[in-house]
This record gives sequence, structure tokens and C-alpha cells, in this order.
Amino acid sequence: MSKTILIVDDEKDIRTSLTGILEDEGYQVLSAASGADALESVRQDLPDLIMLDIWMPGMDGLETLEKLKALFPLVTVIMISGHGTIETAVRATKLGAFDFIEKPLSLDKVLITVSNALRMKELRVENEELKRVVGNEYELIGTSPAIAELREQIVRVAPTTASVLVTGENGTGKELVARSIHYYSLRSDKPFIAINCAAIPEELIESELFGHEKGAFTGAVAQKKGKFDLADGGTLFLDEIGDMSLKTQAKVLRILQERRFERVGGTRTVTVDVRIIAATNKELETEIRQGRFREDLYYRLNVVPFRVPALRERSQDIPQLVPHFVSQFYRREGREPKVFLPEALESLKHHDWPGNVRELKNIIERILIMSPGRQITPADIPELSPARGAADSPDIRPDSLFVPGTLREAREGFERDFIIQKLEENDWNISRTAEIIELERSNLHRKIKSYGIDVRK
Repeated sequence: MSKTILIVDDEKDIRTSLTGILEDEGYQVLSAASGADALESVRQDLPDLIMLDIWMPGMDGLETLEKLKALFPLVTVIMISGHGTIETAVRATKLGAFDFIEKPLSLDKVLITVSNALRMKELRVENEELKRVVGNEYELIGTSPAIAELREQIVRVAPTTASVLVTGENGTGKELVARSIHYYSLRSDKPFIAINCAAIPEELIESELFGHEKGAFTGAVAQKKGKFDLADGGTLFLDEIGDMSLKTQAKVLRILQERRFERVGGTRTVTVDVRIIAATNKELETEIRQGRFREDLYYRLNVVPFRVPALRERSQDIPQLVPHFVSQFYRREGREPKVFLPEALESLKHHDWPGNVRELKNIIERILIMSPGRQITPADIPELSPARGAADSPDIRPDSLFVPGTLREAREGFERDFIIQKLEENDWNISRTAEIIELERSNLHRKIKSYGIDVRK
């Protein structure tokens, strides 16, 4: 659809000349001989762009511009004048004009200015749409009491500078909560920097957090800013904080206390203003008792505790989560969305979801890719683990809940089976599997090796 341009000028020759030039370029052109006519025209049909003469009898261009902006704040206006002065141009710009061109009009100048103005308007619309989409990305989906309470906590805490500790099982959406806090905070126009403390080798974590100076170690060929530097003025999200070494914990504690640090290999003190949001799936009180986590750091981080509920605790939100993931998938892939029938949504509610929301999202994407029809039925739902406590499940026996070994052995056994399952789902592609389970590729390689998993398949 071609763009509409309104020309406002009391000189008929100017209106005729500009109309011919712009129509030749494929624009639809309207015209008005006065400011009053222009206001009436805009009320009836809002154009994409207005070219407005300053010197007109009665209501002049500047007064017209002021009224246009009061009625239609987002309208784009280019001012035209045969007697341009710097003062007039400055006033027009302050009133909201996009640009100012002088008579006699240059054909090239007119076309370039019109093109720039329309492109700027498109960028503004795209930016607003991106903000809307980003806002939706950080919204917690669901109406369950647990999510409603969490959403209320976020809105209350976000405008403050208090440190936040987010706890919950893997895949529940702890980073989403952190991003939502940042989005609604007074720091939303500043960086949000995330780092997964479990995914970075111990020997590199300090460099990642604090940066390093040139020559600090082999391979440090230039100065590098760390995550604290990059997050200055904004928010730093420390995911899996429970996996951070005691040595690094001590340095993080110092930054929280003093708001300054030195880069690795450096002596210069760097001052930062960073809000910390930390997350973990571990019981930090237990880690403290076992000497693996600093108690003083825990109390520094746990100013405002947030707990993200597991999906099994909010299964009533699944019918709202599924369309959200479908929309995300097709917005990314650019295809026509498929629709989950109500009975298919209901069947999803009867599963355990040990991988929580992340697992649900992955399953939804798999179904969308593999199902040939436009409507998703219960037959399209892959076989999943039954809900915990399901009385009609023949596979769950009381004695199966009591297995020999320690909690650590049970956890490692589950992790090994989980990695094998995800590798199988991704045709044993390690890079793709690492991306899907949100683990660094090198870390996944180490786990594969330690569990003796044969990837030659």
C-alpha cells in the first residue's frame, strides 16, 4: 500500500508541483490551501506524512504544527519556508517537526527528506512493536494463584534496588523472572547481563565476571571488560549461583559491599553501580551447612526471596502457556500457526513435566514440527511421563520410590538418563543438544565423558 502525503501550502503552483513530483514516485497525495483545511483533512484521513508551509495567511504553519501535534502527537511533519531563519527552524523543531526545507524547492532535497521521514516513522513503529513483543516475552503467563502472586511481587520489588534471590527447579523460568524484574525497574533502559556460573570453568569465571588486563594470563592479548563492567547502571543476573566457588563468592561479596573491584591482573579500581539478581536450584541453607556457600553472601543476596513454582504446581496454566509458545515459534519461523484442540491441551495437563516450562516449550515445538495437520489432537501428543501421584498409572509402585544409593547417585543417574534422552531427540548432535538444554557445549562434553555416554551412535 502506497504512503499518503498531505501538502499544505497557500500557493497553488507549489501544491501542483509537489503533487506531480510525489505521485511520480508512487505516493498518494492530498492537498490543503490553509492550516484550517489541513486540520480538517487530517481529522478525516490521517496521512503518513505532512509537508507544511510556514508562511500562510490566517493560521500560519507554526500554529498549525502546534495544533496538529496536540491532536495527533505521532504525526510526521516536514516544514517548508521561503523565508527560513535559524530561529524559525529551531522553533519548528521544538514543536516536533521532523525537518525543515527551504524554497525554492530542490527535487532531490524533497525526495530525500520525504524518504528519510517515512523511514524514520517506520523505524518508530517497528521499535514500538519490538518493545511490545519484548514486554510480552518477559510477561509471566498464567492465572494460577502462584503465578499471580509472583507477578505481584515483581511489580512491587522491580522499582527498588534491592538484591533478589530466585529459587526453583530447573526449567521453571528463573531467568524470565529476573528479566521481568529488570524490565519493570528504573534500570530498564540500561543493560541486562546474564551469566551462568555453572557453565563456565572455574579457571575462567573470575575473568568472565571481573574482566582482565592485557597480559594477565596466557592468551590475554588485550584488556577485556567483565560482566560487572558491562552491566554498569543495569542488572547482572548470576544464574546457578550455588555452583560458584568459595573464592569467587568472596570477590562477589566484596563488590556487593564496596561497589568496586579490580580486573584480573590489574591494580586499578573499577567502580560500578549494578543491581544483582541471583538464581539457583539448590538449597543454599544446606550448602551453607556443608561449607560450600558463604553465609554472609547468602544474606546479601537474599534481601528479597522469590520462589518460582514448578509446572506441576500450576498445571492449570498449561492451556495459556501452549498458545504463547505456539505464537513464539511461528513468529520466529514465519509460518501459519497450528491450533491445539481443547482435548489436546487437557491431555498435556496430565503429565509430570520434570523439566518444567522449558520441557513443555520443547515438546510444543517438537509437536508443531512433526505433526502434519493444522490442528493438534491428543494423538499428536508424544508419550510423556505420567503425573506424580497418578492413581491409574500401572508403572508407579510404592517400592519403586525407594532405590538404593545416595541422593547424589540418584541425581547423577537422572542427569545421565536426561542427557541420553536429549541426545537421542537431537540425533546425537552435541551442539544442538547443548543449546536446547541451555548448557555450554564444553560442559556437556565433560558430562558425556564423565558418565561414559557413547556418542558414536
